[in-house]
Amino acid sequence: MNEAEGPLSLTVPEPEFRPGDKPDFSWVAVDKAGAVRRPAYDEDPRDFRDLAFSIIRVLNRDGEAVGPWAGLLSDDELKKGLMDMMTLRAYDARMMTAQRQGKCSFYMQNLGEEAIGCAFGRALEPGDMNFPTYRQAGLLIAADYPLTSMMNQVYSNDGDSARGRQLPVFYSSKEHGFFSVSGNLATQYVQAVGWAMASAISGDSRIAAGWIGDGSTAESDFHAALVFASTYKAPVVLNVVNNQWAISTFQGIARGGSGTLAARGHGFGIPSLRVDGNDFIAVHAVAKWAVERARRNLGPTLVEYVTYRAGGHSTSDDPSAYRPKEESAAWPLGDPVLRLKAHLIAKGVWSEERHVQAEAEVMDAVIAAQKESEAIGTLQSGRLPSQRDLFEDVFETMPPHLLRQRHQSGY
Repeated sequence: MNEAEGPLSLTVPEPEFRPGDKPDFSWVAVDKAGAVRRPAYDEDPRDFRDLAFSIIRVLNRDGEAVGPWAGLLSDDELKKGLMDMMTLRAYDARMMTAQRQGKCSFYMQNLGEEAIGCAFGRALEPGDMNFPTYRQAGLLIAADYPLTSMMNQVYSNDGDSARGRQLPVFYSSKEHGFFSVSGNLATQYVQAVGWAMASAISGDSRIAAGWIGDGSTAESDFHAALVFASTYKAPVVLNVVNNQWAISTFQGIARGGSGTLAARGHGFGIPSLRVDGNDFIAVHAVAKWAVERARRNLGPTLVEYVTYRAGGHSTSDDPSAYRPKEESAAWPLGDPVLRLKAHLIAKGVWSEERHVQAEAEVMDAVIAAQKESEAIGTLQSGRLPSQRDLFEDVFETMPPHLLRQRHQSGY
């Protein structure tokens, strides 16, 4: 070894702040609302590579919707979006408390990320299919999936459509375009591309949407999905929710040296955009654009949603162990619920009084659904799925060895 060179070493990225530090996000480049242009659907992706390094925003600090991505939603649609986000937030709060009370084993909340699923869901059509990870409950809320059914799944009671065979929050509803959540991270990305390819092969008009978190983009399935999506121009929207933190590692570990997660799409020739994930209107506009590209048979789009996980990774996590408690409040893109509320008030179609009333309406609906679900059962008591269900829904015709095991268990 040349003595002048010294021994080799590795660089391990570190987050900007650790517990005890005062968070300051002034270094985060946030584009002015309305400043990022809107490409034509069929524009050559090489001509808007800069959109993978900017952040598409619509709502400015005065609550106004500005720029080329604004104006797609009516006042009623915006109010529905606000109510959806409020419903998801109230639902999360009740289920977090239920887990602390021992009524369910585990829960993962969507706090701070409500705009992403709730807005994206409004851009889809019936028959389209999402392949989600575990923080896209807003897709179900936007699709009017019953809250009681969601709670039954969390409680693993006799009303659980998964019959107790999935972790809580691993929802599934074909009718609502929500494929089963997988605990094996990133597998759903490949599945989304495969489903989209099958739709195209069969001559259908339905498109798919894959979902992944920032941490899971380091998995090999993420890259395999991009290869197939790019090669076959699959009608799929590839969504990356960058909420800054995986379980306990910051997004820079998975991002590597690409600068942004969206920029990874460039290596595959996939058009890639970044959007303010806390701006309901911007999320919907970008989702609509990407969905329309897929529907027009123009191929995949990679979208990175820049947001922040305000709560813990799950009820098993204590985020104060790896980040400052004040970091969420310092995040520069704000609260998605409060931002859309401010926009509606600025338009004169909402008010502080109406918002308080809406909060009460939402909570009443969530509590009513919870009472209905808990009347069926929780982890502590009530009606549970039958042990017989362990043997169902695997084979069309049950093989002899499973039939024997079922009989041995008394069914």
